[in-house]
Amino acid sequence: MMTLDSKVPSGPLETKWDRHRFSEKLVSPNNKRGIKIIVVGTGLAGASAASTLGQLGYQVDCFCFHDSPRRAHSIAAQGGINAAKNYQDDGDSITRLFYDTIKGGDFRSREANVYRLAQVSTQIIDQCVALGVPFAREYGGQLANRSFGGVQVSRTFYCRGQTGQQLLLGAYSALSWQIERGQVAMHPRTEMLDLIVVDGHARGIVVRDLVSGRLAVHTAHAVVLATGGYSNVYYLSTNASGSNVTATYRAWKQGAAFANPCFTQIHPTAIPPTETHQAKLTLMSESLRNDGRLWVPKTPSDRRTPDQIPSSERDYFLERRYPRYGNLVPRDVASRAVKTLCDEGRGVGPGGHGVYLDFTDVIDQQGLDIVRERYGNLFDMYQQITGEDAYRLPMRIYPAPHYTMGGLWVDYNLMSTIPGLFVIGEANFADHGANRLGASSLMQGLGDGYFILPYTIGHYLATTKNSPVADDHPESRRAIECVSTRVAKLLRGQGRRTAASFHCELGRILWDHCGMARCEAGLNRALQLIPALREEFWRDVAVPGSGETFNQELEYAGRVADFLEFAELLCHDALHRKESCGAHFREEYQTVDGEPRRDDTRFAHVAAWEYVENSSPILHKEPLTFEYVKPTTRSYQ
Repeated sequence: MMTLDSKVPSGPLETKWDRHRFSEKLVSPNNKRGIKIIVVGTGLAGASAASTLGQLGYQVDCFCFHDSPRRAHSIAAQGGINAAKNYQDDGDSITRLFYDTIKGGDFRSREANVYRLAQVSTQIIDQCVALGVPFAREYGGQLANRSFGGVQVSRTFYCRGQTGQQLLLGAYSALSWQIERGQVAMHPRTEMLDLIVVDGHARGIVVRDLVSGRLAVHTAHAVVLATGGYSNVYYLSTNASGSNVTATYRAWKQGAAFANPCFTQIHPTAIPPTETHQAKLTLMSESLRNDGRLWVPKTPSDRRTPDQIPSSERDYFLERRYPRYGNLVPRDVASRAVKTLCDEGRGVGPGGHGVYLDFTDVIDQQGLDIVRERYGNLFDMYQQITGEDAYRLPMRIYPAPHYTMGGLWVDYNLMSTIPGLFVIGEANFADHGANRLGASSLMQGLGDGYFILPYTIGHYLATTKNSPVADDHPESRRAIECVSTRVAKLLRGQGRRTAASFHCELGRILWDHCGMARCEAGLNRALQLIPALREEFWRDVAVPGSGETFNQELEYAGRVADFLEFAELLCHDALHRKESCGAHFREEYQTVDGEPRRDDTRFAHVAAWEYVENSSPILHKEPLTFEYVKPTTRSYQ
């Protein structure tokens, strides 16, 4: 029977993490040399964890399916990273960052985890500066800050529109140092396809070399998953095309609980889709909402160009509905407002799928050079994609699947329900509740990798007597045989349809029935359509080539096969949660004003799902208790 023990330490919130670190057992330097740790993923969470563990003296095997760790999706983050430094002296503090994050997540996250994240946020900035990350600075040399959605202070540090890229380069430099020292062995172009569990503990992984096609086993004393989120289940998302659910989904099938999979964030400021066969969507940073104003024409039939529509004939809908926060409401609130207007026929652009994000006022007030200095590369990106000059005419934006708050369940130590399997960054569920505030994903990834995991994994290793596991251990052989059988099954596919066509169809089902809005009838319909589509996939998919060579069609087909199974779990979770909270908006549970209606009596819990072969998943609940904040109606008006 699966049990969910959060292992949250007792005592005052402010001292939990410090006392917990002191109580953790340590591994002596000499003993660290004989301990191997596997880290899967080299984004901000994976690269920071691998480099820190290597520096501590552990032997680390690090895996990524890219040709270089620098290609991880973290590089796409644009807007910034939060930290409670209070450089602006505008009332920020660790407590305020903690409260904003709890409230922004609609009171569906653990207090202790969120407070710890706010605590380590200040260390993250110092670490990144020491690694040479070129944060924007004020004229006097002090690090600059700007505001982001869902808060009323300026706590976001940024590198113009390249924050993720620069932070990843900083983490990569630390990782490269450990590779040079021989503490980290890097395995690029290698994809994890299964988890090896021995005597109930995670002890290794099965991987496929994406160049040669060779399957191999790697064993260790512990495994760390830092493999990101799964919003590509929707086909069109802001994620990199290779982002997938395979690593966490395979871990789920080996016994790791999957928590809150229905909490999928829809980001309000993506470039609208333009054609049916588009492969992905491009994000415009949330930072643009600092100075840009969202609006639509007051008259739905107005076909004038935006520069010809006077201000009096524009509906600045976020400022009208949420005067206290205006255009800086959280992402879930802004996304629903944009979609509602477009559904009413008031959208702009092709098909009416868009609203204007206008910089005319800030350009008039502060000058073109200031706007170009703040956001220049974002404007350049927009022009390259759309052919439109956003300095002259407003951008057009529309919501898109973005970040996933759901992920593998972890306790306070970031360990899953499988002992020895640690999950960090977006791959776990821990910190963001039902909605992530902007600029907090980079904070969590680096916080987990640099400052939390290195302590907590040490305690596990110091208190667990794991003898070495050979690559030919019976569990290793069983795992590699299972992977080999699955690969062979995919290669037998000689049907008429590509994996991409199935992925696209799955994405449409999810967007229509489990996207920005969900309802019971739609979710039940999806739970009929998805199994039927999965059966058709295995009957009619075409996977050319062989498994003994470079074969991207095979890679992709395997990921789509996992999405087709995972999508069903996502819909089960959404159907179970009979409330509206954060990114999960059930149409049956809303106020007369169209705002979400939360149910704290029945659903103030983490929904953690256990895999059962050939049967429906089993739901386990971790109650969420709030000792330091009182759940209130989440209002930004």
